[in-house]
Amino acid sequence: NKTVVTEFILLGFRNGPKLDSLLFLMFLSIYIVTITGNIFIIVLVVANRHLHTPMYFFLGNLACLEICYSSNILPRMLLSYLGGDRSISVNGYFTQYYFFGCLGVAECYLLTVMSYDRYLAVCKPLHYPSRMNGKLCLQLGAASWISGFLTNSILTFLISNLDFCGPNEIDHFFCDSFPMIKLSCSDSHVVGLVTSVVAGVCSLPPFLLTFSSYLYIIVTVMRILSATGRKKAFSTCSSHLIVVILFYWSILTVYVLPHHDTQISPNKVFSVFYTILTPLVNPLIYSLRNKEVKEALRK
Repeated sequence: NKTVVTEFILLGFRNGPKLDSLLFLMFLSIYIVTITGNIFIIVLVVANRHLHTPMYFFLGNLACLEICYSSNILPRMLLSYLGGDRSISVNGYFTQYYFFGCLGVAECYLLTVMSYDRYLAVCKPLHYPSRMNGKLCLQLGAASWISGFLTNSILTFLISNLDFCGPNEIDHFFCDSFPMIKLSCSDSHVVGLVTSVVAGVCSLPPFLLTFSSYLYIIVTVMRILSATGRKKAFSTCSSHLIVVILFYWSILTVYVLPHHDTQISPNKVFSVFYTILTPLVNPLIYSLRNKEVKEALRK
């Protein structure tokens, strides 16, 4: 006679009622700036023909991904702070987790593709136009999106077959896999192992490839005799490097480091970086630090 769980309770940041209004205003402001900034990037890239290059094609894809990423998590948080109802149906939980995982994996691969684009531009400038052609750009962009959706379909299917008998409280602010697996009353060892392996495969290789690309870029830039030339070459990829460091630092901290019960709250804090802050800072970094974007804005 086991009770089947029909909904989960997302505890969030365990704040008191007095802080709900403050957090609602803060996250609403973040969401508005995130959506507005990324839409602005997309419109700017599409409207300005000088930005019709591989670099800005991938930047437009990243902006579109960040809009979907934020819209998958923040509206649900805002409703919980506005109405005080922190419950979510089981199907709703799986739906948010599915899109969260899909978009997260897609972002890992897309950032890797962008680092490869910068590697070719800086280290192989003579071969760049022929190698990074329109067909390859479309293939790399499509592969990033499709890989994310296919990969997380497997994990979502495995987790959805677990039994949940209670309790149903989850110490997190969005629908993630590990907090949910801990609540399962069935044998979740295999599912947890598969989830860890897939998370490692989808994050570590892209991180290593991205790191290798920037290592080659740094070596190439250091060989430039002119200080002005070095500064100009590295400035083309500095914005992407900042985004990559912020994103992977938080991802690896949450999903690669060993998990203990005492780490739930710190992991929840680190999760804020890649779920909320990274989509927010992307348009700010690319707008404020990129000369071509600022020039297109002036025109």
